[in-house]
Amino acid sequence: MPTKDPHQRDIILFGDGRDWHGRSLLRAFKKRGIRPLVAPLATCGLSTETATGLAIPGLGDHRPEAAFVRFIPGGSFEQVTLHLGVLHALRELGVTVWNDAQAIERCVDKSTTTFFLKREGLPTPATFTCINRAEAEAIAATQTGQGRKLVQKPLFGAQGKGLRLIASPADLAPPDKVSGVYYLQEFVLPFEGRFQDWRLFVCAGEVVASMIRHGPIWITNIKQGARAKAAIASQDLVDLAVRAAACVGADYAGVDIIQAEDGGFQVLEVNSMPAWNGLQRVSRLRISDHVVDKFLDGALPSARRKDLEGA
Repeated sequence: MPTKDPHQRDIILFGDGRDWHGRSLLRAFKKRGIRPLVAPLATCGLSTETATGLAIPGLGDHRPEAAFVRFIPGGSFEQVTLHLGVLHALRELGVTVWNDAQAIERCVDKSTTTFFLKREGLPTPATFTCINRAEAEAIAATQTGQGRKLVQKPLFGAQGKGLRLIASPADLAPPDKVSGVYYLQEFVLPFEGRFQDWRLFVCAGEVVASMIRHGPIWITNIKQGARAKAAIASQDLVDLAVRAAACVGADYAGVDIIQAEDGGFQVLEVNSMPAWNGLQRVSRLRISDHVVDKFLDGALPSARRKDLEGA
């Protein structure tokens, strides 16, 4: 049986490579003469029988040089922990991982993102978390009694799914709908009454693309019917997005920022596995090409990169 060219196992793309983002990334790698090993994390694990301690199909005892994480599948707590364990193990082996497990953990858990934003001194809406329904009702009663609304979000949610606007404690979802965790964030009254926010794409410490998302309702995710419009971010916005990505340790990220009623900006979320197909439609920059270039620059010495690209 022929042995795979080891050059084609030095870069791993975690995902199935079949979605829009996976295909776009593979094209970008191919342009640079690199065919990464595509490995869905659901097929990966740990093994004491390999030299690396990892069981990644197609890798064998080979230690890769870098891994790009496009997608982590959902599943039970144990399954997700195993997926992240594979990424942790790669980092311990000295493999460059974008984004690594620590950054993903800090972003996928919204409460942890909030902690790091607050610690960095970045403006973000008032936020409360608890696991007790009575405590959540007390928080909602206090906040709404002072004339504020709250947004209830799934702790591990994405794409605007499962959001609830809380105007009274009765609006809270039952515990089984939120996996027993209440994540409540102050509803930010929008600037000039327009339902819109910013998505800034940060890569290697720079904002490389940005857009404003306009929604027909207060939820402004593209997947929830919002439309994207190209927009040039101010230096203040750029600085805010770069600091937000840095404080969670993300090499690339989608940072969501809203302009409040008073004109100030607040960071809502940092996404460590952001979608960029909507952003690509309003951006001249070929985002996948840029991300792959920066990933390779950060992962490989220039001589090694030339060696791979010429293989």
